[in-house]
Amino acid sequence: MKIVVLCPHFEPDAAPTGTVMTRIVSELAALGHELHVVTSLPWYREHRIEHGWTGRPIRTEKTSWGTITRVNPFAGEDKRNLVRRAAGFAGFSLLAGVAGVRAGGWFRKADVVLAMSPPITLGLTGWLVGLARRARLIFNIQDVFPDAAVRTGAISDRRLIAVAEWLERFSYHRARAVTVLSEDLRANLAAKVRPQHGDRIHVIPNFVDTELLRPGDRIGEYRAELGIGDGPVVLYAGNVGFSQSLELVVDAARACGDITFVINGDGAARSELEAEAEGLKNLRFVGYQPAERLPEVLASGDVHVVPLRAGLGDVSVPSKTYSSLAAARPVVASIDASTEIPRLLAAAGAGISVAPDDPAAFIEAIRALVDDPQRAAQLGESGRRWVVVEASPEAVGAAYDQLIKAVAAE
Repeated sequence: MKIVVLCPHFEPDAAPTGTVMTRIVSELAALGHELHVVTSLPWYREHRIEHGWTGRPIRTEKTSWGTITRVNPFAGEDKRNLVRRAAGFAGFSLLAGVAGVRAGGWFRKADVVLAMSPPITLGLTGWLVGLARRARLIFNIQDVFPDAAVRTGAISDRRLIAVAEWLERFSYHRARAVTVLSEDLRANLAAKVRPQHGDRIHVIPNFVDTELLRPGDRIGEYRAELGIGDGPVVLYAGNVGFSQSLELVVDAARACGDITFVINGDGAARSELEAEAEGLKNLRFVGYQPAERLPEVLASGDVHVVPLRAGLGDVSVPSKTYSSLAAARPVVASIDASTEIPRLLAAAGAGISVAPDDPAAFIEAIRALVDDPQRAAQLGESGRRWVVVEASPEAVGAAYDQLIKAVAAE
């Protein structure tokens, strides 16, 4: 099969969605597919094109399985300027569309276009590329947009919301298949499409590379660099945005002076969070680390936390949870009850779930695990066993392979 892939990030870009799509492409290539990836020039770490990638707005490289075309993401360092970001997404999607028509040969027939959201604009782009290439669209949804942005207050302009909602409905109805990460997300999308389109929504969860991410020594170079000894560490590793409710970590650091808290990541909310945490000597902020250091970073935490604001559990599935399980670390999740992550932790026996935005419950759960290292270790080991069986890249790659073949055969 010839597959055109449109995605916002791809290796070596550090974004989690880039890691996801890179491995999906790797698995599909191993199954014999020809793939032509269209993505952005690496920019996620600092919200600007990384050193060594500037100078040309479009770059194409050949691979053993096809090509990778990288285009200008039109990224802006001011992450809170929504108009600027929307214009950037539109510019990137336009360039990606041109590159998608060209990838692997101008207008040559493809079997499937696989597009990833966010940004939601890639749904429209994927459909247009599909028309030009006589291919059907599979739309991969990582987070439901604009729902998450609206619920956090990141978007309040009714005109912008209306445009995003139109793009969302348009893309769902034009796609031959839509993939989501959980049953919660499937229910969310099913309520937005015509009843006859409900069977086009498929649940394919994300995965974790359990070969790369293995249990490691908690005392390593990373702790040494931060000046942290062998005391207990509570770790958050991921995007520092307005969806993550990381004020809970600041509250916990204030309440637990004998525990070191580390927030490893960058994002739009980091500067405000650092200001709120001023004077807290047991809370460290660390920027994104190179991908090869991720196992060491995860190993440094005795307890991992996954906070998500109330009302977002049915529109977002934090993929960092899978990484924590692979590292054999227990998780404290502050997320809406009866949504994917609390269900996963219960099934895996891998952690504690508490109500979102509840500092007292969050602190109590952290304290329970820090004060009982044996229980924490048992939860971590249980999570590791679960993720090895249930969330392997091979299983996810096989699921996409089956879906692609079914869509192309129609």
